[in-house]
Amino acid sequence: MTYALSWPLQKAVYAALIADPAVSVLSGGRIHDAPPHAATQTEPGAIYVTLGEETVRPFESADHRGGAHDFAVTVHSGASGFGLAKELAGAICDALIDRPLPMSRGHLVALRFLGGQAQRGRPADRRRITLRFRALVEDG
Repeated sequence: MTYALSWPLQKAVYAALIADPAVSVLSGGRIHDAPPHAATQTEPGAIYVTLGEETVRPFESADHRGGAHDFAVTVHSGASGFGLAKELAGAICDALIDRPLPMSRGHLVALRFLGGQAQRGRPADRRRITLRFRALVEDG
């Protein structure tokens, strides 16, 4: 097992989200590795997506080496309600679950949804939905 497949997996997830028409329209193409500048966050009704935390454990067989990558994708919304954030969260799930995600190194064996949590926050981040996924990837 190695951490070498983490970056190729993140790039594949990002590419899948940017390429998905529903995710692109609903997010306005605002998909980030880190939260955007404060000005973007405080725009009324601003919505964006961040790729978040990740935990990796060995996933190996007699013939293959890889990892089980548990990672988060978070929808941030300045809207007063959850409607648009939930619609975007659903589109993210549709774009990732059981979809082929070409990787620059290794390959995706499976990607599944582990769960999600919707929360209320401060005015700049009034609504936040964190989605958790597990990707099984193999090297080679």
